[in-house]
Formats: sequence, C-alpha cells, structure tokens
Amino acid sequence: MKVEKNYLLLLSLICAAIFFVNLGSLPVNIMEARNFITAREMLVDGNWLLTTINGEPRYQKPPLPTWLTAISAAMFGIKNVWALRLPAAIITVVLIFFSYKFSQKLTSGKFFAFISSLIMATSFYVVASARDGQWDIYTHGFMVVCIYLLFLFFTQEKHIYRNTILAGLFFGFSFLSKGPVSLYALLLPFLLAFGIVYKFRNFKSRWLPLFVFLFVATIVSAWWHWYTLTFDPAAAAITKKETTNWISYETKPFYYYWSFFTQSGVWTIPAFIALLYPYLKNRVINKKAYLFTFLWTIISVVLLSLIPEKKSRYLLPVLIPMALNTAFYIEYLFRKFKEIRDKRETWPVYFNFGLIALIGIAFPIGGYIFLKNGLSGNWIWFVLLSITLFAIGILMFRNLLRRKIASVFYLTIAFIVIIIWFGLPLSAAITNNPDYKSFSELNRFGNEKQIIIYEFSDMTPELIWDYGEKMEILKTGDKVSIPEEKEFGVMVSENNIEHFEAVFTPFKTKRIGRYDMNPKGRESRTHKDRLYRDLFIVTKQ
Repeated sequence: MKVEKNYLLLLSLICAAIFFVNLGSLPVNIMEARNFITAREMLVDGNWLLTTINGEPRYQKPPLPTWLTAISAAMFGIKNVWALRLPAAIITVVLIFFSYKFSQKLTSGKFFAFISSLIMATSFYVVASARDGQWDIYTHGFMVVCIYLLFLFFTQEKHIYRNTILAGLFFGFSFLSKGPVSLYALLLPFLLAFGIVYKFRNFKSRWLPLFVFLFVATIVSAWWHWYTLTFDPAAAAITKKETTNWISYETKPFYYYWSFFTQSGVWTIPAFIALLYPYLKNRVINKKAYLFTFLWTIISVVLLSLIPEKKSRYLLPVLIPMALNTAFYIEYLFRKFKEIRDKRETWPVYFNFGLIALIGIAFPIGGYIFLKNGLSGNWIWFVLLSITLFAIGILMFRNLLRRKIASVFYLTIAFIVIIIWFGLPLSAAITNNPDYKSFSELNRFGNEKQIIIYEFSDMTPELIWDYGEKMEILKTGDKVSIPEEKEFGVMVSENNIEHFEAVFTPFKTKRIGRYDMNPKGRESRTHKDRLYRDLFIVTKQ
C-alpha cells in the first residue's frame, strides 16, 4: 500500500484521533453552556425557530450550530457532553478535508495538501474550537467548503452552476452559524488575495452563475433573520445591541492581533518564518500559490484588526490560510534541511522542535510537581502520558540530530495526539476544590423537598446548564418579583446578599449552603464569584 495513495485515509485516522477521543473530558464552558441550554430548550420546549436561553429570547447568534447540537443530543442524550460537542468535531473534519482538496487544487500536490492539512488539524486554536461546542468552527468550516467551490468556479469551465449553487448553500450555512463573521474574516480576504494573484479571468461570461450564487446565498442566509424580526418584536432590539457590540464591546487597539501566529501552538516559529516572504519566496515549490496564501493570511489579519471588538478566538479564520502558508516552509524543510548549512536557517528549526522534545522529556518530573495534589485516582493516565511524551521527546532529539525533518514533523503530530488521548483525562487532577458542589445536586434537592428554586438576579450559563432546566430570575432591572409559593428557594450571589435580605425582610429566610462549581478552591486566583451561589429557603409567615 503506497502512502501517497492513502493520504486521505491517514488524514481521516489522525482527525479521528484528534477530534473525537475524550471529547467529553473537559467541563462545559460559558460559550458552550449558552449553546447547550438553547439546544435543550429546542428539544424540551420546541423553540427551534424563536430560540431561547433560560426561557428568554436568544437571537444574538443564528441557530444552525444549535440545531445540529440539538439533533445530536436527541440521538445520544441531552446530558451527554460528548454528543453535544460531536457536531463541532464533525464540521472541523469537513473543514480539514476541504482544505486538503483546496490545497491539492492550488498546488497540484497531494503531499503538500497532506502536510498543510496536518498543520491545520494540529494548530492550537483549531483543536480547541473543534472540541468546543461554540459557533466559530461552524461558520468557518462551512465557509471553507464555499471557498473551495468558488475556487472551482473561478478556475474551471465545468459544473459551473452546480458549484455556484452549492457555494451559495454553504455560504448560507456559514451565515446561519455566526452571521457575516466568516464573510468578512475569511471569504473577503480570499477574494482579494485571489484577485491580486490569479485575477478574475473570463468574469463577463460568469455573471449569470454568479448571480445564482448571490441569490441562493441571500435566501439561505436571510430567512431566519426575517422570521425572527417578523414574529417577535424583541428581535430588532437584540440584533441592534449585538451589532453595536462590534464597535463598543471588548475593544482593543489595532495591533492587538499582531502576535496571531502564536495561536498555531506548536507551529508558532514555522508559521512566523513562513510569513517572511522575501526569505521564502524563492525556496517554495509554487511561488504564485505561496504569494496567494501569504496575502490571504495578512489581509485577514488586517481586516480583523480594523474591527474595534477583539478576542483571541476571533483569530480562528486566520489559522486556515496560515496553515497552508506554513506548509510551504515545512515542505521546503522536507526537501532541503539536510543540505542547509547556514545556522540562521537551521537554528530556528532546532529551537522549535527541540523545545517540544524538551517538554516531552521534562514532563514526568514537571507534570508530577504540578499535578501531585490531584493524582489520586489518575495515576494510570499520568504514567501513560509521561512514558509516551518522554519517548517522543527522545525520538525527536534523535531525529533532529540526524536531520530527519520528516520524522520530526510526524512525531510532532503524535505529540498532540498523545496529549489528547492521555492528557485530557488528567483534567480531573486539577479540579481540587474541596467545596465543589454542582447545580445538578441543587436540582435533586429541590425535587426531594418539593420546592421551586429561583435565581435572584444573575443568569450564569454554566450553572443553568448544570441545573438541567430553566430557572426563573426574580430581579429585572430595579424590580424584584416575589414568588407566589409559600415556601421556595432562592440562589443568591455573594454581592447580592444584602439586597436579597432587604427585599425578603418580611419573610423568614434560612441559608442552607453554598453550591460552588469552581474547579479550584477560594484560595485560588481563578476562583470566580460568578460560579457559586448561596441557597436560601424563604418561607412566608
């Protein structure tokens, strides 16, 4: 069996190892909790179009990722975190596969496509997004399919209408995942870079199929927004607030994103060197394709930098063209590293991969020092992780000294896989809050005592998700509603206890205890006020 004939099979196996193993290991975060609550209310309350979170309208983000999450939950269980994250993992595999096909068309090289796909699949923020039930990976995953089809449309004469219709459909799917985010951060830079490098030839003969693309894309993108604006008057205010956030929320300076290449994780130094266009342009296998991926990456960063609202996860679309761009440098090392004698070229390679190897060798000792307080019951995972990372580190050093860069590259992929297989189960070792008490226990308490439990003022998505059902909030603005029941429970955050006591002075209140979902105790700097509540039982006299 020749390797070059089975790149897709190997890529499939590696993607399965990275994206599907231990998918439910990490706790649900705030972004996921919002999505998962909405998915639960789709299944329980039937709110598939007029979407809700904790019973309130939720139109800030389009619903396609949540629909897919709800369908997976219906199939495998609403409390199954692996099932809830599964659609994000699947769409990431779609992204990787179509990136492979795009790279192959761009360079006419299967091996280059394989390298670029592996870099993309192991880039830090791609891995993080693929294993996280949030929206970003969906919008960019669907847009990569659209871009591949548009590339075929611009460069081939066959199947023009098929490609434009499908491109419009996947553009719409991207828009239904997170609005115009991927249009701006991924498609627009692609079109600008393509126009500069390859030009839009025979454009006049393609205006009709392009109109078909725009028509399909508009219909698929806009129908849900039209529906919510038509059937719920609150939708317009929510949409306006979300749009305003782009210029007034989480604002950062223009240069905030200019360490963007660090988001690729283990490929940080190769990604940076690949962006040194004057150095690499005469060393790559395809100058035109390299210029295209370079411009695509840089234009994407510049456009994102123009938006006042900035977060590190918004750099995800940059990692897609940057993986292709980095692959040009890695492929050059595959061909020429044994022959390179200039230390200015070799030392960055030794430093990057040597550092990864050193981390692997040092992990048994460093990992023990960091995790020793939480290793009880987790020793098997720690031993497996220590042995395998140590072995990979030794092999990486050995192959670096022999200048076998291909072996070093594949060992780096293995390094990431091993961390996912044996490292993620160790996340339980850093959860050492002695006062940890989940909101699912609160739900059981309420059912046992046959009382309804309310939230006093603040909706924290992780807590509501863990609780397992909607929890009514009593405080709206300056007004606090008093429940009708004679006896009921109220969850109160620490900064609202005085206000709670003032409101419920006419009644008997009894503090029952604290429900704290922080992974670390109160002495830790990471202990968050928003992740715990005190339960009070209120009795009307």
